[in-house]
Amino acid sequence: MNEGLKVLEIDIQKMIFEFVGGLGIFLFGIKFMGDGLQRSAGDKLRDILDKFTTNPVMGVLAGIIVTVLIQSSSGTTVITVGLVSAGFMTLRQAIGVIMGANIGTTVTAFIIGINISDYALPVIFIGAILLFFFKSKKIHNFGQIVFGFGALFFGLELMGDGMKPLSGLQAFHDLTVSMSDSPLLGVLVGTVFTLIVQSSSATIGILQELFGQGLIDIKASLPVLFGDNIGTTITAVLASIGASIAARRAALTHVIFNLIGTTIFLIFLPLFTIFIEYVQGQLGLNPQMTIAIAHGAFNFTNTLIQLPFVAALAWIVTKLIPGEDSLVEYKPKHLDPIFIQQSSSIALGQAKEEILRMGNFAVLGLEESNMYQKNYLQKHADNATQLESAINNLDRKITDYLILISRSEMSPTESEEHSMLMDTVRDIERVGDHFENIVELVNFQLNNKVKLTTSAQEDLDDMFKLTINTLKNAITSLDDKDIALAKNVQKAEEEIDRMERTLRKKHILRINEGSCSGSSGVVFVDIISNLERIGDHCVNIAEAVLGYRK
Repeated sequence: MNEGLKVLEIDIQKMIFEFVGGLGIFLFGIKFMGDGLQRSAGDKLRDILDKFTTNPVMGVLAGIIVTVLIQSSSGTTVITVGLVSAGFMTLRQAIGVIMGANIGTTVTAFIIGINISDYALPVIFIGAILLFFFKSKKIHNFGQIVFGFGALFFGLELMGDGMKPLSGLQAFHDLTVSMSDSPLLGVLVGTVFTLIVQSSSATIGILQELFGQGLIDIKASLPVLFGDNIGTTITAVLASIGASIAARRAALTHVIFNLIGTTIFLIFLPLFTIFIEYVQGQLGLNPQMTIAIAHGAFNFTNTLIQLPFVAALAWIVTKLIPGEDSLVEYKPKHLDPIFIQQSSSIALGQAKEEILRMGNFAVLGLEESNMYQKNYLQKHADNATQLESAINNLDRKITDYLILISRSEMSPTESEEHSMLMDTVRDIERVGDHFENIVELVNFQLNNKVKLTTSAQEDLDDMFKLTINTLKNAITSLDDKDIALAKNVQKAEEEIDRMERTLRKKHILRINEGSCSGSSGVVFVDIISNLERIGDHCVNIAEAVLGYRK
């Protein structure tokens, strides 16, 4: 009797180990394959989403393409949430992308439906050869795709082996009968399991294995499939916690979209079940491909039904999450190429307006890095990073625009202004780099539990105030071509240089006295060094203004 119990224990242990290990390999395979596909795509996913989301229909296509490339609908949704926050796309465009992501994620289920588990190990071996014996980046990326593809099937096979003993468990048999009788229970099981695993592709893969082994029938499988689609929304929800209003709205849209779809399909579940069984019989599909077809039909039909109501979805989430969202608009507002053809002078004026926007972003970014250094709230770090990204984007767009202007005829005065604007763009971009450095220094401070004394903190506050004010004056002098203000910036920069030298000496004294550690010294000195460099760029802007006026 004891031996029988021991065998049962070993079987259960083996079952759990094979299932958990297989799940881990499966998830790794999807991630590894997705990373390889992403690298092969040249990491232009944001560009795809930015350029091809002119309307919700194009957004759906963009969502499908990106999700196929990264093998993760959650990943696409998280990228989309970031783009909405950044002002790259509207909420309506984002809804289209989210719908497309749901269709794109069905590709994994179709891949599994091909069922080449018997060849998984040779595929892994081929992938490993491509990864370890070739130096070409393209071959390396392809090897990663192949290896991930093999790992996906090998993990699936292990999970299948682990689930085989379930047929002998009465509790599992009772659960499947209950799910067949009560579709809502199936939806709940699918949702909870996907919440835990954080991958609908994995839970759909498990469902395909269960159905393939006859452990669960089609009536129980379909509600679980619907639940898997609801569970996958959790990643975007988690990504939006503490984020902007726009990000939270996009995440909520994902949840509502799948809830509405599940409700519709539960109402018509008997008809949908008959349809899937008919397709399976007519096309002679294997069980895995049957689930893949059901998954694809659910997401495609759900998108088709809800696509005409994108505006209504946007209105609903705006009402549920009210408030105005402060967006950092990455896109330039003034750089219309038509002005270059009409008049170089007007085009230069438009470029200058965009540079002033960029300068205001730099001021805001420096203020956010100061706030992060003072209170360590993550939202200030996120805002600073977002502003720095916006500055980099505007830097590229403005520089390209100025290059186009340089190809047209300009008067000597216009040529001078053109040179000044080119220099100013570079200086503002460098300011962004320096406040980003400050954010990274504060991150280092937090990660390594480095503490600054009250005296050091007060010194930093003083230097931040002076530098922020100097940067504001530099941008204003550029806007108004104010010579007096530009001269004030020159004097303030000299004061920043003096302050940097004085504070550096004071901090060395604090370290020598033992009131500050060596690590805090590194953080303090590097922060004031970055502020001093920002002062240099401020005076460059001011001198450009003075040179132009002369």
